Amino acid sequence: MAHDDHHAKPWETVRRGLLLLVSSPAGAGKTSLSRRLAADYAGMTLSISATTRAPRPGEQEGREYFFKSRPEFEAMIERDELFEWAEVNGQLYGTPKAPVISAMEAGRDVLFDIDWQGARQIATKAPDDSVRVFILPPSWQDLARRLHARAQDSVEVIEQRLDLGKREIMHWREYDYIIVNKDFDRAYADLIHIYRAERMKPGRNPWLPPFVEDLLSEKV
Repeated sequence: MAHDDHHAKPWETVRRGLLLLVSSPAGAGKTSLSRRLAADYAGMTLSISATTRAPRPGEQEGREYFFKSRPEFEAMIERDELFEWAEVNGQLYGTPKAPVISAMEAGRDVLFDIDWQGARQIATKAPDDSVRVFILPPSWQDLARRLHARAQDSVEVIEQRLDLGKREIMHWREYDYIIVNKDFDRAYADLIHIYRAERMKPGRNPWLPPFVEDLLSEKV
């Protein structure tokens, strides 16, 4: 069941959304944790990337991705319409700015399941709005076990993912928070605590100054 502030006073809902950037090596749990957080909090929006790759069966425009031709994507780069972008296996992927900014200005938070490079680019362009969380496995053996348990990739691909994972982990110091995902429920609780605490920061709640002024002007 989604949590929502049905009983919140109107002035409490006037807030600026934040960008929650969640990263981890493959298999450490960022996608599962992110999806649960987005499902449980009605004020959270999952970021949707633009891509030049063709839609796969069942995928819909604006749900999984914004599907673009390469010239369209390159034009978006030229117009500085992307928070971040990268080329992966010959295809371009990136985060359009417009829907993210619109969501934040409407008081909605935007959740990113993203690698360290994308998180760095977004945090550089929106430092006051970004919150970076890195998910670590409890051990390297545990991470390898999780990847093998998926039975989705060949041994060679799993080894590549593990090598990439080591390069990802090397950037952990760039993040605001670190969660060790030894137990999913505990890791999820930690992610909720981070998210709710960040929502309460004064800079993200523009209703606070006039509210405090009213408090101070009240007669005892």
